Amino acid sequence: MTTRCLRVWAGQPTPLGATWDGEGVNFALFSENASAVELCLFDPPPPGAPQELAQEIARIPLPERSRDIWHAYLPDVRPGQHYGYRVRGPWAPAEGHRFNPCKLLVDPYARALSAELRWSDVLFGHDPATLPLGSAPDPRDSATSAPKSVVVDTAFSWGEDRPPRVPWNRSVLYECHVKGMTQLHPEVPSELRGTYLGLSSEPVIDHLLSLGVTAVNLLPVQQASIDPFLAGRNLTNYWGYNTLAFFAPDLRFATREAGPDGAVREFKSMTKAFHRAGIEVILDVVYNHTVEGGPQGPTLSFRGIDNASYYRLNAENRREYIDFTGTGNTWNVLHPRALQLILDSLRYWVCEMHVDGFRFDLATVLAREPDAMTPSARFLEVVRQDPVLSRVKLVAEPWDLGPSGYQLGAFPFGWSEWNGRYRDAVRRFWRGDPGRVPELASRLAGSSDIFAGSGRGPHASINFVTCHDGFTLQDLVSYERKHNQANGEENRDGSDDNESSNWGCEGFPAPEAVLRARERARRNILATLLLSQGVPMLSHGDELSHTQYGNNNPYCQDSELTWLHWKLDPAQESFLAFVRQVLFVRRENPVFRRRRFFQGNALPGSGVKDVSWIGPSGVELSQSDWNDANNRILGMLVPGDAGDESDARGRPLQTVSVNARTLLLLLNSSARSQQFSLPPLNSKGEWRELLNTAHPARRTLRTPGVNLAAHSIILLCHERVSP
Repeated sequence: MTTRCLRVWAGQPTPLGATWDGEGVNFALFSENASAVELCLFDPPPPGAPQELAQEIARIPLPERSRDIWHAYLPDVRPGQHYGYRVRGPWAPAEGHRFNPCKLLVDPYARALSAELRWSDVLFGHDPATLPLGSAPDPRDSATSAPKSVVVDTAFSWGEDRPPRVPWNRSVLYECHVKGMTQLHPEVPSELRGTYLGLSSEPVIDHLLSLGVTAVNLLPVQQASIDPFLAGRNLTNYWGYNTLAFFAPDLRFATREAGPDGAVREFKSMTKAFHRAGIEVILDVVYNHTVEGGPQGPTLSFRGIDNASYYRLNAENRREYIDFTGTGNTWNVLHPRALQLILDSLRYWVCEMHVDGFRFDLATVLAREPDAMTPSARFLEVVRQDPVLSRVKLVAEPWDLGPSGYQLGAFPFGWSEWNGRYRDAVRRFWRGDPGRVPELASRLAGSSDIFAGSGRGPHASINFVTCHDGFTLQDLVSYERKHNQANGEENRDGSDDNESSNWGCEGFPAPEAVLRARERARRNILATLLLSQGVPMLSHGDELSHTQYGNNNPYCQDSELTWLHWKLDPAQESFLAFVRQVLFVRRENPVFRRRRFFQGNALPGSGVKDVSWIGPSGVELSQSDWNDANNRILGMLVPGDAGDESDARGRPLQTVSVNARTLLLLLNSSARSQQFSLPPLNSKGEWRELLNTAHPARRTLRTPGVNLAAHSIILLCHERVSP
């Protein structure tokens, strides 16, 4: 090792991480159980050379310890410096300690990493040759294989950047993968495809605006890494739910010339471009576990810095990890410093990277105290009171793999939740399952049965039918079985319960009649999603008829299987136009995006209910109609003045007359057409079609009824006739 003479001052215990102040760098690392901490500095390899050629130039014992934070100030270090830590302490797995100074460790607060992790067995902290397995530390030095942390100058010209702050009731979310969106986009410059800059390029933003999308929900972009299981199969963790560095943007999505600190700048440029277009940026974040996995996993950062503090361990056998996540470990949100890291990371992404919200993977884990989920958990309480985090969009995936893990509706005021019951209700109704009308009505109306008890409105429900995990919309109507052989797990991975229908033929190719049935099924599902109360979330590529050929778990597939194909045939262009049309209808009719739940009561001044549920006879459903398991037809009547739109200060907005039309949504999931009598209204006028999934032409009705085709939706508006 070449040793460089550097000045070392005491420094400060805050902030944690490596902080450039314009004159030097303060280094601060938490470890409650360490006996010593060494800061290792590296010269980066020459441009284009492998990371293994990085040279360690200094190893500096951190001289100060303040309340379990080890720190030093180096006035001779500048941004761009590569570094890592070696932490000394007991190797005592039975007590929860796995210190091994032979392993170079990533700074938990690193703003950037030098390179993506390339798997090597020297990354194991334990010696895999010892028995019992892992009873002795591994003596090999991991510095040549471990990624290095990088000191970053966070200065950036934000200009007039402002968060769009789109109200929840006007939000349309679009879940997408940075690379998958643009890798095959012909109008994105080739050097930008698959990157942050490509995602925020003009062709992609134009596409999102044409749909009416108000927020991109990005699959994980915090630095993730491959795990041994996938590395051994020559696959990758494409989705990124395998976090290594909670503050660093993933290098996979930076341009080749960017470099580690360039990834930070390019992410900021992406956010700035989206904000300029009025689009918010929401991050899918994974604070429930890390890439280090279970006791036989690698030692990359947290395990070697302070295993007993950062991870939840089995109280009876501290060799073992509590695993509420299915990944081998669970983040110890009960420890103050581990909780602080999550909060510091969230604030960093809001304040420094200007993101607008978060979707929390397996959020139930973060609210377990110690084992049961509670709405008053310290994480939820701290976020509620935080002046930064309480102002951004917060979305929970309300389940995990622990006991009583499904907690939909249990999160407190201020949180929205992925509504899995909405997904299931819509899939089952349009598959033609019996007895699904009552459930569908609740989901169309915003799921007040789930969320009203916590004092929240319809925006608490993030409505979705497809997402990254599971079938695409095209596959939902094309496959009844998963086809995951490419994942290398003998088709054992992924869900077996997809609640899908192939409409008579598994996969592709398919007869023309089957293709027509699938097309209508897709239109029915998308129209239901976009005309429901709550916040709709589209899964990227559904509007483009994207297929993954029945793979419902392509987490490891970084290929054309998961990348979006932008060259559309006429049928696909027609479907895209339909999606845009439905989103336009939602945008132009405030009654589809209420801030408060329907009450089923008469509106002041008109005596008309804010919502009525209508049967084919044109009158409200009776109790026997609701109880009829064979009924597969539902009408939803909403008067135009049932909207409750308001401005930024909460003042009611005057709705223009064209948007105050009475609307009637008719749904038929049966295999037979049905004559539907139109309900009588107090005002004279005529009914006109806004949407019809069975017929593209919009008609003005001249009769008191309408033929509701099998497997179809009709949306009608009632317009007054001038005297």
